[in-house]
Amino acid sequence: MKILVTGGAGFIASHITDTYINHGHEVVIVDNMVTGRESNINPKANFYQMDIRDPELERVFEKERPQVINHHAAQMDVRRSVADPKFDADVNVVGSLNLLELARKYDVKHTLYSSSGGTVYGEPVYLPCDENHPIKPICPYGATKYAFEMYLTMYEIMYGMRYTVFRYPNVFGPRQDPHGEAGVVAIFTGQMLKDQPVTIYGDGQNERDFVFVGDVARANLMATENEIGSNIFNLGSEIPTSVNQIFDGLKEITGYANPAIYAPPKLGETRRIFLSAEKIKEKLKWEPQVSLYEGLSATVDYFREKEPTL
Repeated sequence: MKILVTGGAGFIASHITDTYINHGHEVVIVDNMVTGRESNINPKANFYQMDIRDPELERVFEKERPQVINHHAAQMDVRRSVADPKFDADVNVVGSLNLLELARKYDVKHTLYSSSGGTVYGEPVYLPCDENHPIKPICPYGATKYAFEMYLTMYEIMYGMRYTVFRYPNVFGPRQDPHGEAGVVAIFTGQMLKDQPVTIYGDGQNERDFVFVGDVARANLMATENEIGSNIFNLGSEIPTSVNQIFDGLKEITGYANPAIYAPPKLGETRRIFLSAEKIKEKLKWEPQVSLYEGLSATVDYFREKEPTL
């Protein structure tokens, strides 16, 4: 089938694109290249450098006629969402609605959407969070990601448009940006390999759910190829891991010799969260296959071999 992947030059969506192509699907990429990288673009994909808010996006639909959309283009920085919530909403809600209206107009059958299990639930009432956990985001990013979930459910009711929402954990692996705000594994790896100071915000006991990007790409493929109706899925390992544990694991793998530097915590970040994956295990038979240590090692290997100057 023909699949339009937004944000396909980015970290997660480029792995998804590769997985689709490796399994015989035709892929069209739309990415504004603000955070995307040319080296991430699969040469077998048709690429359009374009923002999802651009009125010219319609010409992509007119020409390519995708059957499925996999929507990963987003403003994804929690801290920027706090500093500039209007921009966050413009990209993550208004831009996404531009995409969804075109999907409706051009009869797209299925939209897959990357939401955020780490932010839409807010501070958890219980752990692990399942898909029925109360929604109470504590940052604008979480609010905008959940807002578009609601549009997807509404468009199914109004127009019969099928959707799959993935509430992601902390996804990590090769191609993650070591210079960005998102992605503690990549940031620490880049700093350790250059023997730079590593800063942990807060006491390092914040706990998250870390899942390797290859496992996330596989879940997207499975949801695309299986006709199971509209669903919201957590993607999680169900294992809480602290930032200190990530630091210690990477320190061992890289041979980094310095202690961490601790700084005040950042506004809008959840203290402790990890996700139940029972629903997707039942519906799609998906669960993570790559352990945390294996994933950390693969990430370090990638940065050593492919990104030696970062």
